[in-house]
Amino acid sequence: MSAASTPHAADAHDLIRVQGARENNLKNVDVELPKRRLTVFTGVSGSGKSSLVFGTIAAESSRMINETYSTFIQAFMNTPPRPDVDVLEGLTPAIIVDQERMGANVRSTVGTATDANALLRILFSRIGQPHVGGPQAFSFNVASVSGKGAVTTQTAGGKKVERRSFTVTGGMCPRCEGMGQINDIDLAQLFDEAKSLAGGALTVPGYTADGWYVKIYGAVVPMDVPIRDFTEQQRHDFLYAEPRKVKLENINMTYEGLVPKIQKSFLSKDVEAMQPHIRAFVERAVAFQPCPDCGGTRLNEGARSSKIAGKSIADACAMQISDLAAWVKSLDEPSATPLLRSLGALFDSFVDIGLGYLSLDRASGTLSGGEAQRTKMIRHLGSALTDVTYVFDEPTVGLHPHDIQRMNRLLEQLRDKGNTVLVVEHKPETIAIADHVVDLGPGAGSGGGEIMFEGTVEDLRASGTLTGRHLDDRARLKASVRKPSGTIEIRGASSHNLQDVDVDIPLGVLVAVTGVAGSGKSSLIHGSVADLEGVVAIDQSAIKGSRRSSPGTYTGMLDPIRKAFAKANGVKPALFSANSEGACPVCGGSGVIVTQLGPMEQVESPCDVCDGKGFAETVLEYRLGGRTIVEVLDMSASEAAEFFGSGEAKVPAAAAILGRMVDVGLGYLRIGQPLPTLSGGERQRLKLAVQMGEKGSVYVLDEPTTGLHLADVENLLALLDRLVDSGVSVIVIEHHQAVMAHADWIIDLGPGAGHDGGRVVFEGIPADLVAARPTLTGQHLADYVSA
Repeated sequence: MSAASTPHAADAHDLIRVQGARENNLKNVDVELPKRRLTVFTGVSGSGKSSLVFGTIAAESSRMINETYSTFIQAFMNTPPRPDVDVLEGLTPAIIVDQERMGANVRSTVGTATDANALLRILFSRIGQPHVGGPQAFSFNVASVSGKGAVTTQTAGGKKVERRSFTVTGGMCPRCEGMGQINDIDLAQLFDEAKSLAGGALTVPGYTADGWYVKIYGAVVPMDVPIRDFTEQQRHDFLYAEPRKVKLENINMTYEGLVPKIQKSFLSKDVEAMQPHIRAFVERAVAFQPCPDCGGTRLNEGARSSKIAGKSIADACAMQISDLAAWVKSLDEPSATPLLRSLGALFDSFVDIGLGYLSLDRASGTLSGGEAQRTKMIRHLGSALTDVTYVFDEPTVGLHPHDIQRMNRLLEQLRDKGNTVLVVEHKPETIAIADHVVDLGPGAGSGGGEIMFEGTVEDLRASGTLTGRHLDDRARLKASVRKPSGTIEIRGASSHNLQDVDVDIPLGVLVAVTGVAGSGKSSLIHGSVADLEGVVAIDQSAIKGSRRSSPGTYTGMLDPIRKAFAKANGVKPALFSANSEGACPVCGGSGVIVTQLGPMEQVESPCDVCDGKGFAETVLEYRLGGRTIVEVLDMSASEAAEFFGSGEAKVPAAAAILGRMVDVGLGYLRIGQPLPTLSGGERQRLKLAVQMGEKGSVYVLDEPTTGLHLADVENLLALLDRLVDSGVSVIVIEHHQAVMAHADWIIDLGPGAGHDGGRVVFEGIPADLVAARPTLTGQHLADYVSA
């Protein structure tokens, strides 16, 4: 064989090999993934897809890249621990594009998160007229500062004193400090004037009379005097005092008035990202309104006065990005050609990925999971990098079938540039374009974690696995639809891009609200329906919780269970909490001992004393129905529903919650499983199980099929039917054609996104939508039901 025909040794490394993966529920998984191909990972929600792709392959790639930096730099980085796997070979640098919401900081916008604002600031500082300063003069995060004084410099000849002055020209609006809105706090919602601080006057979440938050006020104002009897000085100190050091019980503390403290601790975060009880308090106690000085633009007068072709930077950021792209291309400025080219390419990427309807001043905390993921994708679309691994977590979330076709083209383009693309996905349209499919299962949780199939899409169809059997599932249009019992009348809806919409939403039936991403579905339903009396709205916001949180704590079922244990054994309920008196004294209830090793990854080892259970040994002597609290926490929801449903361990309150968990398809979840280990689909359905317990006549669900396997969509449709048949009206914002086909009534918004949408383009029964095909939704639904 000639030297020319001998393959080079470097070309042999064309596989990513995983052997013995055991992260979370994976059961010694071995898998070989082809490089420079598009591999899709399928399987029911909770089967182990994310554990394999994100928790094993991507985590190890990130960790190994971090190890190439010096230990000094590693000390400032979040280095993931080494995954539980025997062998990982052939890894390439991984770029992870997940569904984690973007920062909830109120100063974070689409423009600041994508570098678009940084480029625009340079553009306006160079060619904007009149010239007002450098790029920071257009930043709403930089305040204008000036000062002067004496500077003493120590030199060989002695001290030299110079007079110096400095000026920083920033773009921040001084009135709202770059927030774009001002808030007016209703003091009556913070405290009860008739009570003393020691008597529980404060009604702010977390400010209990015996807690440190309240005790510190005793260092300055009387604790046992009703607030209405405070002197003028005491009232000022209590409400508005500037931060200062005080001594309390021989401890140095920082004292600050209640109002500035509330502003710092609650109002510096995005309201949408707060925990429900905190959000309810803020919405009750604080009135937000656009800043009258800057008109909500966040920028001071100087920054707004400088213009290019008649537009200020505030005008540019408020434009729809598709319009902004056209405006940038229309500018003829030879001195800024490279900058305009970069901006044009960036805005074109927004349009290509289906986000042209956004504006740069949109707060990043208000983006949905799918929008956030696509925004993160933008910086990679024009990248010159090749031979890297791109990892995507359900990139089709929140996408209309029309937009899924564009997303598929983008995934194929990334692969065709020579990259390895790994996608966790449920949608058959994206599974269909895979070069290689890895199907995990057979079930979820402890019933999953195994490789059921590897190969091509055609072989998957013939494989007989759960995914293979359901890949060609198609929901049929219903032969007859339910008759409405009434209507919710919406008149003149105009929030965001809605164009004075009038629509009647029928009650007593299953209503699907459809339309391309950005057409105004959420604006219509969350803006006009969700706040009505009797409406229970379940949105896509993430569940908050640490590793100590579990389905048991999140749903509230552990409270009645602990009380039942306490009653049966004649002890306090707090004993049966690993976060309270029942905690193991060594590990504090966490079940693990964490050893910090400076810049290296931290080491977690099971606690020797409690053997990883988290409870003190004495607690395990108490039983209910023959089971200890640890054994109860290890039960699956379906097993626990049976256990607490009858017999001596009967706890009706817990059984009701567990029954709802089984109804939404979470019967396999352990009730003590840490929340961070739940997949996105599991978290959404857990919220649904909790909200179903609330008494409401109308349920609003925002894309409940998110993260659901094809086989589980059938179960969801059955659940929606049960809800409607029980007398509840159900409104579903949805892109999944199976839900559209199953609906009794469809309201389709469009025809496009942003200012091209915001109108009702169809309302009626699904059969009429399919027959007439008047909209994009109608065309895709017709293709779906006739396939």
